[in-house]
Amino acid sequence: MSKPHPILARRIFWDVDFDKLDYDAKAGFIIERVFERGDVEDIRNCRRYYGDDKVVDALLRAKFLRLDTLHFVSAIFEKPLEAFRCYALRLSNPKLFPY
Repeated sequence: MSKPHPILARRIFWDVDFDKLDYDAKAGFIIERVFERGDVEDIRNCRRYYGDDKVVDALLRAKFLRLDTLHFVSAIFEKPLEAFRCYALRLSNPKLFPY
């Protein structure tokens, strides 16, 4: 018997077919998308469904998170910014100087 899927807002997945989401195979994608575009209730439901260990692992391996999301996740899970892959990628790709 499988777990019931988390109740997430359809607006978070505006660019994919929401009814065909594979919650187990695409866990990393779903977790990143919920933390980027979801509200507090979506984040809670995501954490209940996947568990904090899987959520932290997916977020640590994410290639991109907005800076505000990165700080939010770092504070929630008490992980240093340097532990996140997206933070290291951001530092290795500096922006051009504004002239």
